Amino acid sequence: MPAVERIGAFHDEMTAWRRDIHAHPELGFEEHRTSDLVAKRLEEFGCEVYRGIGRTGVVGALRSGNSPRSVGLRADMDALPIQEATGLEYSSRHDGRMHACGHDGHTAMLLGAARYLAETRDFEGQVFFIFQPAEEGLGGAQAMIEDGLFDQFPCDAIFGIHNRPKLDVGKFAVRSGAMMAGGAFFDVDIEGVGAHGARPEASVDPVVVASHLVGAVQSVVSRNVPPTETAVVSVTRLHAGDAYNVIPQSARLGGTVRAFSVEVMELVERSLERIAKGVAESFGARARLDFRPIFSPTINEPGEAEFAASICAEIVGVENVERNPPLIMASEDFSFMLERVPGCYINLGNGGDEGSCEVHNPGYDFNDEALPLGASFFARLVETRLAREPA
Repeated sequence: MPAVERIGAFHDEMTAWRRDIHAHPELGFEEHRTSDLVAKRLEEFGCEVYRGIGRTGVVGALRSGNSPRSVGLRADMDALPIQEATGLEYSSRHDGRMHACGHDGHTAMLLGAARYLAETRDFEGQVFFIFQPAEEGLGGAQAMIEDGLFDQFPCDAIFGIHNRPKLDVGKFAVRSGAMMAGGAFFDVDIEGVGAHGARPEASVDPVVVASHLVGAVQSVVSRNVPPTETAVVSVTRLHAGDAYNVIPQSARLGGTVRAFSVEVMELVERSLERIAKGVAESFGARARLDFRPIFSPTINEPGEAEFAASICAEIVGVENVERNPPLIMASEDFSFMLERVPGCYINLGNGGDEGSCEVHNPGYDFNDEALPLGASFFARLVETRLAREPA
């Protein structure tokens, strides 16, 4: 596949970095070995290295010339609590932990771009290589931001990549505006009156309340969210009681919400609270909603999306850049960085063959053939965005 020739020359080294990280997966905020590897490589390349930003986050800074312009490039480093089932020679050496989302590949691609840019320095300004911990719902982006990420490393724009299974290697997908949904978790605690299972008349049964509430929640989207918007509310867990002959005192149900705007997310929260309290009160029980936004919607700035797409087209040709891919109902921690700095998040093909595995699956593996393409995207983006001005 077309890529920067110099980056292609160390494809094998990027592959070795990626597979080493894959064999030693670390969960969010535990990426000590991965951070060590990243910091060591950045130092070898000649970058200034800053550690402990967002606990285990790493930033490499590289300057060429005196221009005040700057670009941020971000990769995620954490793994998932999944038992790997690939059987690969470099599969996880740690039970119950696995790189099942491709963060090992994202990290290797950004390291590849850092090596190339440090060698060539064919740009004018400053690049910040941002290696983020804890993307998988633990708040790594927010932790870095709260630690002063953009105060210490001010970026004019920021860019990131995620691999996409089912999209052929050698293809990119770039979408302007909303791209990925914001996500929230919720719990509803229902308080009734417990009783003997043979004496239901003495109870206010929270199991009955919870059962009715599961059905009522289905109206949140269909009867509250405008049909022109998209949202999902899923009840994914329900617990009440531990004995066959006891009507419990309380019940808890929980689930997830996805939406492509903060306004719709807030609408869903208000609707859930109203319905939960109303259903519970109708049975003589009480309900309390705990609604926890975990991710903001991922929204690409249109100008930066157009710029990113032009870089992709330069690498693989216009015909291999999907410009209006479907909205993605999954969520992404990079969204919080995009709320602070304009930028764009793109998808890189991980393989479209029949049977290619989706992320968060015990059979998933990042496709090493995509490494030079992702690294080339980052490198060309910097060389174009921070091109030297004519003398």
